[in-house]
Amino acid sequence: MDRIKTDICIIGAGSGGLSIAAGASQMGGDVVLLEGHKMGGDCLNYGCVPSKALIASAKQAYAMGHTGNLGVAPVTPDVNYAAAKDHVHNVIDTIAPVDSQERFEGFGVKVIREFGRFISKTEVQAGDTVIEARRFVIATGSGPFVPPIPGLDDVDVYTNENIFDLRERPDHLIVVGGGPIGMEMAQAHRRLGCKVTVIEGAKAMGKDDPEMAEIVLDKLRGEGIEIIEEAQAEKVSKSSGGVTVHTSKGDFEGTHLLMAVGRKVNIDKLDLDKAGVAHDRAVKVGPDLRSVTNKKVYAVGDAAGGLQFTHVAGYHAGVVIRSMLFGLPSKQKTDHIPWATYTDPELAQVGLTEAQAKKKFGAAVEVVRFPYHENDRAIAEGKTTGLIKVMVVKGKPVGASIAGHLAGELIGMWAMAIANKMKMSAIAATVLPYPTVSEINKRAAGAYFSPRLFESDMVKRVVGFVQRWLP
Repeated sequence: MDRIKTDICIIGAGSGGLSIAAGASQMGGDVVLLEGHKMGGDCLNYGCVPSKALIASAKQAYAMGHTGNLGVAPVTPDVNYAAAKDHVHNVIDTIAPVDSQERFEGFGVKVIREFGRFISKTEVQAGDTVIEARRFVIATGSGPFVPPIPGLDDVDVYTNENIFDLRERPDHLIVVGGGPIGMEMAQAHRRLGCKVTVIEGAKAMGKDDPEMAEIVLDKLRGEGIEIIEEAQAEKVSKSSGGVTVHTSKGDFEGTHLLMAVGRKVNIDKLDLDKAGVAHDRAVKVGPDLRSVTNKKVYAVGDAAGGLQFTHVAGYHAGVVIRSMLFGLPSKQKTDHIPWATYTDPELAQVGLTEAQAKKKFGAAVEVVRFPYHENDRAIAEGKTTGLIKVMVVKGKPVGASIAGHLAGELIGMWAMAIANKMKMSAIAATVLPYPTVSEINKRAAGAYFSPRLFESDMVKRVVGFVQRWLP
């Protein structure tokens, strides 16, 4: 049995683990990185990257057949589903060197390609190696949660971990789960020529602002996606066509089944109890991301039990590095964290939704709105379906919701504003090139100030007074 002593031992080479490994090693820390599966973790291999690559193929197919009133005749796209999957894997292969073992060894990180598990409060074993570290970081991410629905063992079940390896186009894809993953995959497969049915036990896109979610769902239904809400999947069975999902609202038969009902944090194999690390569905951490019961252990990303996004894991890396390397107080916060669902139209959020803001601040909240159909660039491109809402308290944005073209890009300005405690006046004072979709953000800020300027009797009296006395 080999033994290693190190400053930092990181378990998991996904977004959070890799960010910490790169930063800590380049700033002088002695780092050991453990990964028993694929470098890059879920995001690169099964999540963000492959899903957006498949969405890009689907978007191109849809654009060819739906050219709008732009003077270009639509054509029926010749969709090669297997070739679309080739594109997915080409994208993964192109990005993979950035997350590769060789690159991180070049930074001075010792990479061990084995799963790690705790054997004491200060030691982790990975294969034939025991690592004793001053600090440990659990960055194991999460995987698809497959609920114990009767009959699932008798049928082929796809999740985000194997759907991208499927090369034969499904005739009829049934998606169980109407959250972001389910809806993104539903639309992508519909645009690539599949019939698609989504079955959701509650409300589709139920964690988003209902008004914004409905903009997206209307578009998806318009493309021919069947969305069955408040229909809990009670049983699954084989059928002549492939698979049948039995629900309280009837039976739905398809050729393929995709489960997209949520995520499960990967902590089962860590033997956390041997390290005295408290946990439930994730590691129990404080605002500093340290274990509440073993101060040598940190958890980041999905393992920390909060928002499950790749960019959150990257953000956590900065919080942890500040604490581990420099001994400085460092705490996470979530009010400035944006997220996006990459349907078409996209849906993005940062900070509080309208309902959350009104619950927290009551009458002090002002909600300003601006529709896409009044943006000149959106009109020119035929992308006029959409809306932005900004929740404002005492002149500062506390949340923004956007449903529409490029929502995931537009939300960045509001994330910056909230993170830096900027006022609406900072957005209003920003000069943007014309015509751009980003002017929607500025026009939303203008909608906040317009009543104060154009409907104010005091302003009108001041202007009248000044005009009378100006030479």
